[in-house]
Parts: sequence; structure tokens; C-alpha cells
Amino acid sequence: MLLQQFTIRALHTTRLVFAGAEKSALAALRKKTGYTFANCKKALEKHDNDVKLAEKWLHEQAQSLGWAKATKLAERATAQGLVGVLIHGNIGAMVEVNCETDFVARNEHFKNFVDHVSRICAKYTETTDFDGDLWKLGFEAEALKNLRTADGKTLGDHLALLIGTVGENASIKRAICFKTSNDLQLAGYAHPTSTDVTTTENTTQIGKYGTIVALRGTGIDEEFPKNICQHIVGLNPVKIGEEGKDEPLANKDDETCLIHQEYLLDSERTVGEVLKECNVTIIDYQRYECGETTKSERLEQAIN
Repeated sequence: MLLQQFTIRALHTTRLVFAGAEKSALAALRKKTGYTFANCKKALEKHDNDVKLAEKWLHEQAQSLGWAKATKLAERATAQGLVGVLIHGNIGAMVEVNCETDFVARNEHFKNFVDHVSRICAKYTETTDFDGDLWKLGFEAEALKNLRTADGKTLGDHLALLIGTVGENASIKRAICFKTSNDLQLAGYAHPTSTDVTTTENTTQIGKYGTIVALRGTGIDEEFPKNICQHIVGLNPVKIGEEGKDEPLANKDDETCLIHQEYLLDSERTVGEVLKECNVTIIDYQRYECGETTKSERLEQAIN
């Protein structure tokens, strides 16, 4: 009788320990991958509670399902999304990644993907040799999807994985890369400020608007380049402008040239006056607004 009771207790304890281990593995897998409870449970059951094998299987399934969903959802509009801005020394990358809803744009998986695309573009830029002070290259969707990642896959493969994870259509719209030499500096900014993605290397700023600015100057205050970036995001100049060539129109402020606009932080002065006072020259810049129609899209619409 005692032996029978001991056996029952032992079996009961074993089941509790096993159930606890299962629960712990399930919780760890869900936290690490972000996949649903049902999918994580299924993955663990198929691989005898081995979290690593279960995680690998989940990613493979998501990749496969992502391609299927990407094909199925390809016609659905992706008007929402985020702009990512990454500045790493003399390298700058700005990307736009789109999705269907603002809800997904706030998803951590989506933000991490924007960061991933930014870093792949920056890595590509690092390997580029050039002569002169500034090198700039723009990428459109197809070229971006074909860029290789560290795991040997393409950004297109990782995009399919994202689609399989978030369950709605997504697209990599465009990117612009800057690389400087000599005394040129880069500054970047994304707005509105949200939870940016930070690694041990650098921070990718994430928002609905973004800009990268290449500038030259001596003893530039740390905040000043950021302030100029904020101005460009806020007032959207069409070009830098040149003193004496793009003078403001009579009785009308010229809102197309950066140097003739009222400075965002001091409406009593123009940007040109502030730049001159600080001995700074803007060499080039690029501004992105999430969801805006690009030049190539306007051309395509005109042709069609």
C-alpha cells in the first residue's frame, strides 16, 4: 500500500515537473519569437520540447507562410509604415518600410525589421570606395529586396518572414545612403520620436519623417546639426538655395529654398543667416515622409 502511494506521488511529482518545464519552454519561445501560443506549443511538441529546434522550425514555417502570404496580399495597399535613420560615423542610411496598418507599424517586429534594413544598407555603403567628399546612392524596392544579409539570405527573404509574422502585407519602399570623407559631417533625425532601436553599435532613429544632412563647419555645436535636421523635417524645403541666385520673391517668402526660410527655432532670422553666423555650409540633404509619392512613382503614373 505504501509502495503504491509512493509510486502515485512520484508519478504526480514527475508530471508537475514536466508540466513546469513545458510551461517554461513555451513562455521562453513565445517571448523570443513573438509567435502565437498555438504555434509555439505545436513547435515544442514536434521537437520534444527542444527550444532551439522549435525556434528554427517556427522561422522556417514563417518564411514559407510569408512567401505564400506575400503573394496573396501583394495587391493590398501599404500606406502606413516607418522611416528609419541610421548614422554611423561617416556613413548614413535612411529607409522607408511600409505596411497596411498603423497598428503593425507600432509592432516591435516591424521596428526591428526597419532597423535591420537600415543596417544592411549602411553595411553595403561601408564597402563602397569613392573619390571626393560625398557619395550618395538611392535604392528602389527591387534593388533593396536583392541585398544580401549576413545569413546568406536576401532582404526579400526577411521581408517574407516579417509578413508571415505580422500577418499583413509589407514592403521595402526605398533607401538613400550617404558616405563622406575629409571634413564633411553627417547628421540624421526621425520624427516623431518613438522607441528607437539600439544595439551595441548604434541607434536607428524611427518615425514617420526622417532626414540626413551632410554639412561642413568648424567647431559645430552638437545640437546644431540636429536642429537643422528638425527644421528640414518640419518645413520641407525643396532645395538648399544659393545666396544671390535664389532670392526670395518680392512681397512673398520663398518657402522652397532652405537658406531663405525662417529658421524653425528663431523666426527672426533665416536659415542662411544662422548658417553664416555658425560658419556652417549645408552640402546636401535628403528628406523622407512615410507614404509620400516619390518621383519614380509620379513618372510611372504619368506613363500609365
